[in-house]
Parts: sequence; structure tokens; C-alpha cells
Amino acid sequence: MDPKQLSHELREETGPLMRSRRQIISLSMLGGAMGQLVSLYQTGVIKHLPDPPGELFDADRVDASNYAYSRLDTPDGLMMVTNYAITAWLAGAGGKDRARRNPLLPIAMGVKLLFDSVVAAELAREEWAENKAFCEYCQVASLASFASLIIAWPEVKLAIQTLMNKAPESPAEES
Repeated sequence: MDPKQLSHELREETGPLMRSRRQIISLSMLGGAMGQLVSLYQTGVIKHLPDPPGELFDADRVDASNYAYSRLDTPDGLMMVTNYAITAWLAGAGGKDRARRNPLLPIAMGVKLLFDSVVAAELAREEWAENKAFCEYCQVASLASFASLIIAWPEVKLAIQTLMNKAPESPAEES
């Protein structure tokens, strides 16, 4: 796609699928921001992550636990940042009609969001099992993944229909 046209479509188009993609990008930025805060704590840049009142959340305990450093010899917050950046990249790739012109892009995004949601649920289970507490920053990021999966469905569905030659004829039928 012509870069000038891509720039225009990503910034100016207002259709429902573009709005959904922008929501997914925004949620990915939220998830990434949560990962950045956790990363700052896990690498010693900051010494404390504040928690809401109550005993359900204890970010310092959770994010300093063995669980948080048990994968790939790195703090899991840094992996969160990378993960959400990839999701934002997939949501931002391609023009307004990518579900028809390049259906593999929204399908890849949908598969990644499904994978992220399953992983988020499993990590929350592990987080609780090991620590008897949650990191609220991680749980906000998980909610962003779940919401993104739901928001992505219409475009993923259209992309699948396109691959199966069953896509609706007009963009009005996409919403």
C-alpha cells in the first residue's frame, strides 16, 4: 500500500473496523504501560508499586516473586511490554480494508489476542497459586487483552469470510 494512503487511512478513516483497531491499539498501550510500571519495579528503578486497599492485591510481593522471574531468565514485566507492542503493531498494520485485501493480518491479530487471553488467564491462576495475591497492574493488562479479543471479533470474522469467499459485498455489512 502507498505510504501516503496508509497514513491517511490509519489517521483519518472513521469506519467501525478502524475504530475497533484504534481501541485495540489503545488497550495495547494501556497493557504496555502496566508492563512498564512493573518493569521499573522489577529492575530496581523504582522501589515500590502502590496497591489499592485490601489484601487481594500486593504488586510488590507478586512482582518480586520467583514466579515473576521464572521465564527466559528475565523479569516478566519486560515481556509484557514487548507483548503489547506486538499486539499494537498487528492492530496498526494495513489499511482500512485489510480484512479484504490482506485477511491474514486481522486473523494473525485475532489468533494472538486469543493466545494472549488464554495466557493471561493461566498467569493469573499461577500468580494467585504462588502468592495468594494479584498484581493489579498485571490484571489491568489482562483485562485489556480480554477486551481487545472481543473488540477484534468483527474484523477477524470478516477476514475469515473473505478467505472463504463469503464476505459481505458492502462495507456497511461489516459492522
